[in-house]
Amino acid sequence: MSTDKITFLLNWHATPYHAPLFLAQSKGYFADEGIKVAILEPNDPSDVTEIIGSGKADMGCKAMIHTIAAKARGWDVQSIGTLMDEPFTGVVYLEGSGITDFRSLKGKKIGYVGEFGKIQIDELTTHFGMGPDDYTAVRVGMNVSDAIIRGDIDAGIGLENVQMVELEEWCKTQGRPASDVKMLRIDELAELGCCCFCSILMIANDAFVRDHADDRVRPFMRAVKRATDFLFASPRAAWDEYRLYKKSMNTDVNARIFERSFVYMSRDCANVPRDWSKVTAYCKRLGVVGPDFVPNMTNDFLGWDMDHEVADPQRKQVEVARYQHQVAGGEGILSGGKAPVFSQAAVVA
Repeated sequence: MSTDKITFLLNWHATPYHAPLFLAQSKGYFADEGIKVAILEPNDPSDVTEIIGSGKADMGCKAMIHTIAAKARGWDVQSIGTLMDEPFTGVVYLEGSGITDFRSLKGKKIGYVGEFGKIQIDELTTHFGMGPDDYTAVRVGMNVSDAIIRGDIDAGIGLENVQMVELEEWCKTQGRPASDVKMLRIDELAELGCCCFCSILMIANDAFVRDHADDRVRPFMRAVKRATDFLFASPRAAWDEYRLYKKSMNTDVNARIFERSFVYMSRDCANVPRDWSKVTAYCKRLGVVGPDFVPNMTNDFLGWDMDHEVADPQRKQVEVARYQHQVAGGEGILSGGKAPVFSQAAVVA
């Protein structure tokens, strides 16, 4: 790039789970590291890895499955850290839509953000006695919730901490219970054992990493980790600062999304090798990458101790789901609720 700023392209419009990035900016942590960062929002989330891989932006955010697929397609990108770890992801729908399980998607209109959402659903149909022609795929981009509300689609791929929250808040305005919002989790349908394919990563152009490892990449990660530490130490203060700095955050819906995202935020900002192994194997199963693909990630730019891998990932998923149910019931981190506490087996190996 021809600028002395780091150009950082988000995976989506600014969202509550981007808090550490904007807090690093608002609190002057980037400036303390001697770097300037321009945080940019995409018009189309499907373009992000191509823009970064071609060198038109230096760094950005993207889900793990997209980061792997981009490398397999020849785009020069790698993950240098994790922002949000294993958010529950699946087919989101409303009570009364006629959907009760995966087979009931037959004949329905299913919305997806980009091509890999369709690839995932197509692959799942083969495990349930169906085929890709048994449902209608509708590309809706960043508008899954709105498309469901309008009736353009019967269901859509979304996150438990974003699209489900948007629909729950809409249901309340319609006199409907929030429990009318349902999800068929892809990790359970595909027997993956985790939702790590949709972990949101911090990625960078390979040449940018090579040329600016010490003067930009390491300082960037130090600033984001400092902001992450602030987020976990003082979540209410962190949210208040974020919503004041980024005015679009200052809504009740975004406050609820922040609460539901809190449990998924990465404390150590590290790539998790076990998750990368699982998602790489999943991508091979989907035909997205070849049999010899090597994960395009590194933790070399993290100058602090990383958390231990979870001893029992599936147990932690159960405990996260239980905690999220409490948050959805009004016990979130901004509503007087406690931060999540997990059993020992769900914390360290």
